Order: sequence, then structure tokens, then C-alpha cells
Amino acid sequence: MTKQPEDWLDDVPDNQEEEDDEIIWVSKSEIKRDAEELKRLGAELVELGKNSLDKIPLDEDLRAAIELAQKIKKEGRRRQMQLIGKMLRSRDEDPIRQALDKLKNRHNQQVALFHKLEVLRDRLVEQGDEVVPEVLNLYPHADRQQLRAMIRNAQKEKAGNKPPKAYRQIFQYLRELAETV
Repeated sequence: MTKQPEDWLDDVPDNQEEEDDEIIWVSKSEIKRDAEELKRLGAELVELGKNSLDKIPLDEDLRAAIELAQKIKKEGRRRQMQLIGKMLRSRDEDPIRQALDKLKNRHNQQVALFHKLEVLRDRLVEQGDEVVPEVLNLYPHADRQQLRAMIRNAQKEKAGNKPPKAYRQIFQYLRELAETV
């Protein structure tokens, strides 16, 4: 007796049918997208400096590959980036991504603070003593006399078209005040 096509299911054990239901098929395109994403993550890691890399949880092999990629140029760098992407596939990338996001956020916060301080400095130079109470309100430990002297010097430099030494000093002073808060 020959088996009919419908009868092949009778030969398959019940647990085999359950295993087939649990298999998740991933398309080739999705695998490629994931690989490209890991290469981008690797590229971000290669762009970091040594101090920033120290804050990212990397094993020795991956760290060495990233440091080598930082030294290589052109085609060799591209191939090294491929290798880093491949190495990331076999690792849990979530802690790496979290540490990288934390670094980026800290950088964004610092940029925002610097922008705020630049605006405050510009207002101090333009409006003079009118803005000093606002600075003292923000930073109570600021020295009023030192700040007023720097403002006068910056205004003189601006009027005389001289290099903005005092202008930069005001920013440095405001930055130091912001860091001690």
C-alpha cells in the first residue's frame, strides 16, 4: 500500500509538530539589517576616545579590535569594522548600548549647559551690572567684584576691537561656578 500525501503527518511524532510551531523564522533581510546595526554600533565605539571607551563594558578582544580600528585607515579600517560588527553579534550588546547612550546623554547635557552659560555671558557683557544679580541668584558663591571687573574688561576689549580675553574669562568663571553647584 502506498502512502497518500495526507498520511505523512501520521508518521511525525506529536512533539515534532510542537517544535515546528516554536521555530521563529527570521528573514535574510532582517539578519542583514541587524548586522548593519551592529556595524554602526561598532563605528560609534571606534569614534570614542580612550576615556570614553573606559566607561563602556567591553571584553579584551573587542577592546583590542576597536583600538586597532582607531589606528587603521582606508580599506583596512573598513575590514576591521566588519570584524567588530561580527564580534558584536556573539555578545550581549545591551550593556554596551546603555553605556553609550549614557555617554551621549551626558555630552548633550554638557552642551546644553555650555550654551546656557554662553547666553548668560553675552547678556553680562551687553547689559552689564543689570544681569549680575541674576548670576548671584543662580550661583550664590560667586564673587560680585570679580565678575563686575571681568565684565568691564570685556566691554573695553569689545569697544577697542581687542582679542576677547576677558570675554573668555567670564565663560570660564561661569563654568567653574556651574561645576561647583
